[in-house]
Amino acid sequence: MCLIFTCGEHTFRKEVEGYEGVVCQCHNCGNYAGHVIKSNPWFTFCFIPVIPLSVHGYHDVVCHICNFAQPVENRPDVQAMKRGGEGGNNVPMQNQAPPPQQAGAPPAGWGQGQGQAPPQGQAPMRYG
Repeated sequence: MCLIFTCGEHTFRKEVEGYEGVVCQCHNCGNYAGHVIKSNPWFTFCFIPVIPLSVHGYHDVVCHICNFAQPVENRPDVQAMKRGGEGGNNVPMQNQAPPPQQAGAPPAGWGQGQGQAPPQGQAPMRYG
């Protein structure tokens, strides 16, 4: 008589209340596909969830493209988006990348007026 049992792990996931519809930038791939997800891992025996591996679960920002997960506590920019900005701990964004420049917008420093010296290290433009 031979009995074969399968053991494993299954993770139940759902959106976190207050963060529904929040989409943020992934810090791994740079795509705007990050969502705040609560994960609850369970130990399974013969494909039946038996024992929870975490009591409270994990609140992570998960990218749906590259599957990168980062704890929401490490993302003050996402915490500020909770329910339209009313939640979060209002920590100023530190060490965050500047927002991407819009297409068609002139580079920084343009439109400073004529007769001004160019930024240090650049030669004046000559037409002619």
